Amino acid sequence: MRALHTKLLRDLFDLKGQVAAIAVVIAAGVMVLILSVTTLDALRLSQARFYDGHHFAHVFADLKRAPEGLAARLREIPGVNQVETRVQAPVRLEVPGFDEPVRGLLLSIPDGHQPGLNRLYLREGALPEPDRSDQVVLSEPFAEAQALRAGDRLEAIINGRLQILTVSGVALSPEFVYQVGPADILPDYKRFAVLWMNRRALAHAMDMDGAFNSVLLSLQSGADAETVIETLDLHLARYGGIGAMGREDQISHRFLSEELDQLRVMAIVLPAIFLSVAAFLLNLLMARIIQTQRRQIAILKAFGYGNRDIAAHYGLLTGLIVVVGSLLGIALGAWAAEGMAGVYAEYYRFPETSFRLQPRIVALALLVSACSAALGTARAVGRAVAMPPAEAMRPPAPRRFHASWIERSALGRRLDQPTRIILRNLLRHRTKALLSMLGIGLSGGLLLLGSYQFGAIDHLLDVQYRLVMNMDVQLSFTDPTPERSLAELRTLPGVAYVEGFRNVPVRLINGTRDYRTSIQGMEPEPRLRGLLDADHRPIRLPPEGLLMTRFLAEDLGLAPGDALEVEIMEGHRRTLRVPLAGIVDEPIGVSAYMERRALNRLMGEGPALSGVWLMTDAAQHDRLFARLWEVPRVAGIGLVADAERQFRDYIDDTVLVTMSILLLMAGSITFAVVYNNARIAFSERSRELATLRVLGFSRAEVSWILIGEIAVLTLLAIPLGWLIGTGFAALLSSGMAMDMFRVPFVISPQTYAFSAAGVLLASVLSVLAIARLLGRLDMIAALKTIE
Repeated sequence: MRALHTKLLRDLFDLKGQVAAIAVVIAAGVMVLILSVTTLDALRLSQARFYDGHHFAHVFADLKRAPEGLAARLREIPGVNQVETRVQAPVRLEVPGFDEPVRGLLLSIPDGHQPGLNRLYLREGALPEPDRSDQVVLSEPFAEAQALRAGDRLEAIINGRLQILTVSGVALSPEFVYQVGPADILPDYKRFAVLWMNRRALAHAMDMDGAFNSVLLSLQSGADAETVIETLDLHLARYGGIGAMGREDQISHRFLSEELDQLRVMAIVLPAIFLSVAAFLLNLLMARIIQTQRRQIAILKAFGYGNRDIAAHYGLLTGLIVVVGSLLGIALGAWAAEGMAGVYAEYYRFPETSFRLQPRIVALALLVSACSAALGTARAVGRAVAMPPAEAMRPPAPRRFHASWIERSALGRRLDQPTRIILRNLLRHRTKALLSMLGIGLSGGLLLLGSYQFGAIDHLLDVQYRLVMNMDVQLSFTDPTPERSLAELRTLPGVAYVEGFRNVPVRLINGTRDYRTSIQGMEPEPRLRGLLDADHRPIRLPPEGLLMTRFLAEDLGLAPGDALEVEIMEGHRRTLRVPLAGIVDEPIGVSAYMERRALNRLMGEGPALSGVWLMTDAAQHDRLFARLWEVPRVAGIGLVADAERQFRDYIDDTVLVTMSILLLMAGSITFAVVYNNARIAFSERSRELATLRVLGFSRAEVSWILIGEIAVLTLLAIPLGWLIGTGFAALLSSGMAMDMFRVPFVISPQTYAFSAAGVLLASVLSVLAIARLLGRLDMIAALKTIE
């Protein structure tokens, strides 16, 4: 076996370019697998530890007001383990040194004690003292963003009354791992806070002594959550309950679950794409190596080496390539996962997140890469084993010569001899040419996949913040407010235009499918909130019926003209049957829409508003916010410019970081694939090219024969790469769609041009490398025969 080992080392040295190229492809697949699985594993483990250690509730319910005595009856519901009642209230804060409006959510905890459910993880300070009504615990993200610590003070408007609050501590909660405000989809730590206050103090401030307006339940093992929720809703209906929900609908848990789902998709789709390309390239490489080493295989068999020895030799060659690529991918994946740890720690707040490279994840990566390599090379190695020595000693039978249709054409007769050789070789070896084109096309497709999201996300943001969100400021009210408030708001400083809206929480039901969201009531032709069709044309709200986002309609299995059940979760709760009048194409969020007065009629109320949109003069914002601070019914103030900035930051920190890594790997793979094809072509044809030099062809003519063939294959492969990349992009876009946002399947001409330019650049670099080899071609050595 020592001779085979020597041959293996020589083969590796001779094929170092191809080996490195394929190792890069394997490394890309392994890196993405390590990155996504490590991140997924760390987030899952952190989630489980935080939820279990701090008793995260299973069921959540909000209501208007219920007596504390109701809690005893709720504990009797079959399957309920623990009941925690509390008081919650919206709050507006004024932070020293920060001029913009700040919203908050106040939650009660037992006086001086941890709650039984959704317990707090104190980072700093302590819980409020039992007899203090002015102390609060702040959520850590808000405290960090505003540089607040225990002992600092805040001004707050609670239930229309100004109160000075003192920070007693800073904490995290399993209820706010992903801390977003009502109706928000992204965290704004500077402008939204969560605060915890003693129960007695908050109940007194909200005029809810002896009552509660929020309840949490934990369930016994094996309890049916849906049955518990239905029973709980029956108990809370007379107290203004707006529908209980399980963990799966709780906003923080929901966003975290979607992120985990995205990571799961990424852990499957992207490594599968990269490793499939690697398997294809390995098959191509091994098939051509075995073809060029036919006589060596015959000699080895003649000297007594068995089929098992031959198979082990080529299997070991494949294995070494896989090991090199896998080790590189594991190192890059561990580095990338470490970098992503900081990104996820910013958006998903756990007490601790351990991003460790687990041995089982390394084993999984090695197994997956080995399996892909085995699938890619099994056929080629099988052919080497099955080849009889007598047949292997003979060179492959030459193909019968005949002039191709191109050579017989008028154009063909005008071509010079080297160009005819190029065309003749491509047409005679169609399968080999097609496989080479496919390899280059796959690399171009990966390059397009790595770059398309940059343009698609720019398109998403342009649509959302240039065509949909046309307002400057959004106000939300504490309670539904009469329409006449619009006249008052028009007189505020800097307000140029006002448009009201009504938001109603609902459960949309179609057969066995349902979805909790809200219906947003708007003007028939809103100026400040665009509704767009698939071609980005404005849609007019119909006088009756619903519009909904395409993502939601597909999730519910609905099409325009279908009727669905709408369960109203506010006021006099009832279920109505409403037709779906049309589809709205929006890339961010999930919602349904109605004409505002039609929604008011559906609710059995007058012309009420949940909030307003304002078009304003930015120079007047300080005066405007000062006036709004004095309006008790204003629960929150949001700036669209801030929302856009947050979204761009989120995209930059998460999606674009990942895609930048993929783009870098795709670029490396493109060069690797093109160079691999060029290097193999040179190895196969070095004897032929040397013969042509002896026959009198110039160095330039001989170089053109090989380089021209590479150029033809590359140019033909570019459109194929566009087609493959478009399919990859469609697969990724569909697999990673979620409630928060959907990256649209939009590929710009610039993206196609970038993919083509990347392939052409890789070809030029490969040609330069091959040109050096052609310049050093040893004609005497190349023409020597083994005999």
